[in-house]
Amino acid sequence: MQSRQDRDDYVKIWLDQVIEGLEHNFNKYDDSFVTDLNTPYDYESVMHYRPFAFNKDPAIPTITTNIPEFYKIIGQYLDFSEMDIVRLNRMYNCSSSLTLLDQCAFEKINICGMVQSSTDDGDWVHLKSSEDHTLSGQCRDLGYTMHFDTSSGQAERSALIESRILYPKRKLQCLQFFYKMTGSAKDRLVVWARMDDGTGEVRKLKKLQTIWADEDKTWKIAHVPMQVGAKFRYAFQAVKGDSSSSGGGIFIDDISLTETHCPAAVWRIQNFSSILEKADYSTVLNSPRFYSPEGYGFGIQVIPLSGYSDYAGNYTGLYFHLISGDNDIVMQWPAVNRQATIVVMDQDPDIRLRMSSARSLTTDLSKGNGEQLLWDNPKKVGTLDPSDGFWRGPSKGWNTFIKHYDLHRRNYLKNDDLIIFVDFEDLTSLIKSEVPTAPKV
Repeated sequence: MQSRQDRDDYVKIWLDQVIEGLEHNFNKYDDSFVTDLNTPYDYESVMHYRPFAFNKDPAIPTITTNIPEFYKIIGQYLDFSEMDIVRLNRMYNCSSSLTLLDQCAFEKINICGMVQSSTDDGDWVHLKSSEDHTLSGQCRDLGYTMHFDTSSGQAERSALIESRILYPKRKLQCLQFFYKMTGSAKDRLVVWARMDDGTGEVRKLKKLQTIWADEDKTWKIAHVPMQVGAKFRYAFQAVKGDSSSSGGGIFIDDISLTETHCPAAVWRIQNFSSILEKADYSTVLNSPRFYSPEGYGFGIQVIPLSGYSDYAGNYTGLYFHLISGDNDIVMQWPAVNRQATIVVMDQDPDIRLRMSSARSLTTDLSKGNGEQLLWDNPKKVGTLDPSDGFWRGPSKGWNTFIKHYDLHRRNYLKNDDLIIFVDFEDLTSLIKSEVPTAPKV
């Protein structure tokens, strides 16, 4: 990016601060050699150098931005920027996403082509209110969400809303959405798939998941794995569970359906801004125990104030560890050749614009303190957590996982929730699942 022909309009390169012999990294090329694909200069591009790239004095930058607000942004490595995606699509002539099947924030009156059932005794309402998840945390007008009122009517009164007919390219899907349930603890939200029944008609129903209300009446995220190989619809059924007045309702918003696998674990940390404000270098947050598809117990450790800082400010560290579990007696130890992937979710309602921060590590035979294997049975190499009775193994991760500056700049803390996805997968099965079947000749 900083080698574009027009770069001097946007950044200043301080060649006198570049290590001798490395000045060529800042060569400027005309558009016969480097094309910008008719896109504007992109401070947020993953292809932009950081301010201190190739510098000889650690206190003096080699790049400064003509718009000062972008100084802490250049060199980001969270994900492709919005304009990076535009350039990639233009370069490779891609007209549509390979994995995104559907998404809906309900901000338009056509509600993304979703349809109400004509046979139930209630309705989902396209509601404009402050309850909207899409625009929450933004200084904007009220937004829209889908709402089912549970404050009146008889128990088991329900409403079903279905997506348009979708045509998958793969046999694996993940349905992600945000929901809020503010009524009775007996209210429920049921997720269905309506599939081809073999005659070409999409009318065969399959229940995928039931979500019950609880005491937490805030927005939460859900992931529902699907395995649909032919055309189908997904559907949400809201059900009033209490015959008395519940004084609340069920909301859904910001839906996305991708042809990818769902994360094995989702950890939502509430009131994270307050945690950051009060944290010191000894503050540690440990996740609940999660299980991998194989059966290994694992967890995440978050250190809000990791101890590392740079020109952009402080960082939050994230670390992965194994946890003693119900299956330990039959698991293979040490748990090597597995890939742990941690993602801090950017909660932008448009999945194509998200810049989630992700890191991966591979377990091996490396040793920690005391010459013990890092990834051996936690009961053998870990320490007992008195708060939950689990044995937590040694942690490994990154003290530079995400900048505090980025946490507040983008949609990482919508509703003040930090949402973390985690996978722990056998590399052998992961490779097999990613390799396409060779066509028959």
